[in-house]
Formats: sequence, structure tokens, C-alpha cells
Amino acid sequence: MKSFSDSYKDAGVDVTAGYKAVELMKQHVARTMNKGVLSGIGGFGGLYELDLTGIKKPVLVSGTDGVGTKIKIAFIMDKHDTVGIDCVAMCVNDIICCGARPQFFLDYIACGKNEPEKIAKIVSGVAEGCVQAECALIGGETAEHPGLMPEDEYDLAGFSVGVVDKDKIIRPENQKAGDVMIAIKSSGVHSNGFSLVRKVFNVNEQNLARHYSELGATLGSTLLTPTRIYVKAIMNLMDKVTVKSVSHITGGGFYENIPRSLPDGLSAKIERSAVQVLPIFELIAQAGKIPERDMFNTFNMGVGMAVVVDKNDADKAVAAIKEAGEEAYILGELIDSDEGVIIC
Repeated sequence: MKSFSDSYKDAGVDVTAGYKAVELMKQHVARTMNKGVLSGIGGFGGLYELDLTGIKKPVLVSGTDGVGTKIKIAFIMDKHDTVGIDCVAMCVNDIICCGARPQFFLDYIACGKNEPEKIAKIVSGVAEGCVQAECALIGGETAEHPGLMPEDEYDLAGFSVGVVDKDKIIRPENQKAGDVMIAIKSSGVHSNGFSLVRKVFNVNEQNLARHYSELGATLGSTLLTPTRIYVKAIMNLMDKVTVKSVSHITGGGFYENIPRSLPDGLSAKIERSAVQVLPIFELIAQAGKIPERDMFNTFNMGVGMAVVVDKNDADKAVAAIKEAGEEAYILGELIDSDEGVIIC
């Protein structure tokens, strides 16, 4: 007998809409399948067989995150096929800081009303993120929450699991003064600081549609640019040189995230002139009259990842990152200090 409940539908939850959403998203999920996947979507759990070839001491690394209030931009613009990339990026970009290769991803979508076509668009973005991260989307959950949130709104979160050989875990304690810090460029604001962004621009449909010459695009399209996924770059870098630390520059900017990958007694000295700040950040600072210290303590400022290598490996490291399709440059160096980050 086909599953349905008129009583539950009258209460605001249409289970048949959920079934339709699953059917619509199957084509997107299929793009992410690899040889490790042992189950299709719709089961109670996602099955994944780890390929441990060449890994002597496997260590699992996990990360979870959401998209934050950037999702409000998607609501206003009625564009829902990119925030899934952000969700994947925020998870996988964290676990690669340990040197782990992402294996699989699961998402969670809570919505006021299940609109199957919209849910499928969201999942299409999640699938695209998984393709970029070279991991499988092996499951997820769509929960209809009538009365808890407006019918046309949703929230999106997820988590990823990766694996790394214990002997190849990136260990920040191996860093020393004189090591070089390399910036891997971001694509924009990524998925952090949007509460401040929305306040600065008094975000609404009209303001998001405004075209800025310095951006070469509308404000809305610039803000909704998906977070870069750095899996290929970091994996290629690890194959070419010894990576001493990786910092994912998310909420809290330089001052919060870089010290998380530094041992006691070492600081990152960064020349302000070396930072290739993207135009969107200059626009945010100007429009909101935000002090530069606050900008660097809130946003990535154009640096999505900061990696540390021996100074003798710096040129080879930059080349390896570029070979993987990302832009990179020398950002600074490590010095003996307890200040964490020094921008001068």
C-alpha cells in the first residue's frame, strides 16, 4: 500500500511531497557515486566501504557545518542551487586541514513546507559540491517543520567524514620560525560574516540587484558566489611537499583561524600589502565604515586557506596549488612570538 496520510497533511506535513523530492534529487545524487558507495538513498543508513589501499593506520576525520545567514540571500534572490556547494565546502575544507581526504557527505534540510522542486535544487548544489570535493553524497534528511519556520524558508547543514593515514596527519607542532605562509585565494565572502554583510547593505531585493562597477556584477550575484572547495589543491600539495599546517579562513577571519594551526611561541607575520584583498571586501568596509582590524577579524579578505611550508618548498608549493586550479601567493612567514597574527 502506498504511504500517505491526509491527517498529517492537514497538520502541515505532506509525506508524498517528500517522496517526490527524493525522486527529483536522485539524478543529482547519482553524479557523486563512487566505488565506495554500497547503498542508494532512501535507506535508514548510508553504507560506505573505505578504500584503505596504501593507508597503514587509517584515522577518520569528521566535520560539520551549515551555510549560516548567507541563506537569506538565496531566499531573496530565489536562487537555491548554489548554497549546497557552500554547505559541502564548509565541512570538507575543515577536515582537509588535518590532511584527510573526504570520503562521503550527508545533508540535512529543514523547511517550513516541502516544495519538491526547490528541495531538488538545493540538493543539486550539494551534489555539485560533492563532485568538486571528490566525495559521495550517501544520504540526508529533509524535515518539514510547519509552524517552526515560514513556509518559504529552510535551513541547510551537513557533515563529512574523511580518512588520513596516522603518519600523514598534518601536525602544526612541526613548524618553526622562518617557515613560509602561502595564501590560497577565496572566491569572495564564502559563507561567513553575512550577518554583518546584511546589516551593511540593508539587504533586500532592490539592493541585491544593484550593479557595482568595482565588482563587475550585481551585489547579489557576488554575495551568492559559492565557497571554493580546496580538496584537490590540498591533496595535490601534500603529494608534492611537506605541509606543516593548513588554516581554513572562516568566521573570525585571520585573527581567529590562523592561530588555531600554530603552536605556542610562533606567530604569523603578514605584510598588509601582500594580502590580495578582493573588491567585495573593500566595498563592505567602505559602505559600513568598518575598521580594517574588524574586517580581518570577520572575513577571509580574499584568502580562503593559509598553508605553511618550509621556505625551501615555497615555490614548489605555489606551483602545486596552481596546478590544481587555484590561485596562490606568498602571504607571510612564521616568527618567534606569542601574538598569533601580526599584520603590519
